[in-house]
Amino acid sequence: QVQLVESGGGLVQAGGSLRLSCVASGTIFTINTAGWYRQAPGKQRELVARITSSGSTNYVDSVKGRFTISRDNAKKMVYLQMNSLKPEDTAVYYCNLDRPWGGVYGWGQGTQVTVSS
Repeated sequence: QVQLVESGGGLVQAGGSLRLSCVASGTIFTINTAGWYRQAPGKQRELVARITSSGSTNYVDSVKGRFTISRDNAKKMVYLQMNSLKPEDTAVYYCNLDRPWGGVYGWGQGTQVTVSS
């Protein structure tokens, strides 16, 4: 069993920055591929940033150049640095990890990010 807890969200003005953190606990020894997802009101959850076990990263076009995903395997943590935030970034943000056998683990509570204009 793996538990994921996100933190670091809040209310910020457009152009501001936030750093989100995710800690994994339970039956896990290392973080392989990990991602940050977000879900805005009335929309489906979408993958916004991904980092592989080798350290390569991928981002959805709308956040390229503004968001940076990173990982600390020793601490079992994943981070998302969010800069130049826009109102359209407003959403609940979730982290998750790829399971060794495929798919992802169960979703945590997420952390709310609200960007005002």
